[in-house]
Amino acid sequence: MHSVKRVALITKPGVDRARKVVPELLGWLRERGIEVRFDQETASYLSGAEGLPRDETPEGTDLVILLGGDGTLLSAARAIGGRDIPLFAVNIGGLGFLTAITADELYPELERALRGEQRIGRRRLLHCELKRAGRIEAEYEALNDVVVDKVDIARMIDVDAWVGDQLVTSYKADGLIVATPTGSTAYSLSAGGPIIFPTVEALVLTPICPHTLTNRPVVVPSDRVIRLLVRAKDDASFLTIDGQVGEPLKQGDEIVCRSSDRAIKLIRPPRLKFFDVLRQKLKWGER
Repeated sequence: MHSVKRVALITKPGVDRARKVVPELLGWLRERGIEVRFDQETASYLSGAEGLPRDETPEGTDLVILLGGDGTLLSAARAIGGRDIPLFAVNIGGLGFLTAITADELYPELERALRGEQRIGRRRLLHCELKRAGRIEAEYEALNDVVVDKVDIARMIDVDAWVGDQLVTSYKADGLIVATPTGSTAYSLSAGGPIIFPTVEALVLTPICPHTLTNRPVVVPSDRVIRLLVRAKDDASFLTIDGQVGEPLKQGDEIVCRSSDRAIKLIRPPRLKFFDVLRQKLKWGER
């Protein structure tokens, strides 16, 4: 991190606080001789500036600085793709399980990161293949989760699930979540799934409002392949990646999930550990 010469700046759109933070941060970086690339959302906070498409912004940079919340971080993780670039995430949005650095800590923590004193957590991604009629229709990388969800308001959907070569069960539910440890504190947690420590090599399969009440979340080793077979009628279910991208599903579609070779390098503040975040965000111990 001592040789940071170029950074990428990615920002959540429509945040009033960013109108002050973005120009100040840009000036702070340029005063230190650091070149800055920024996306189109960041450009909206800079008079007369033109930004890059988000997927192109990290190209050739040594560090990605994110201003936003967890949703913006998920988008930034996709933009980074397979590039080995640390992500410095500052929470100026709402929820902040992953964006643990506050706006007040921005410059002290950034100075620390530029000196190479940062603590980096590696968060493994989840690779997803959508197969249709035996052919790969689409491929995705998820930081949080892969979800098969119903489209109709009233109807449940049928999904068969395998772990390796073992049939788990045929779910009748509102949907099914395959989550990483990072995603265990997101949608999976809301659906009754367990919290998994970030360094545990595991995946969790969490049904959403299952018809059979004994269908409980299942934690499996991360080296297992999870296969989901969609039994619902065409366009009655939807595949969603990290709650942000996806597509409608056809009857007979197969979703194959496996731990990815890729990981996100997330810079964490030294003062804040995993259970500190849980106590803070989930209000544990409050009277």
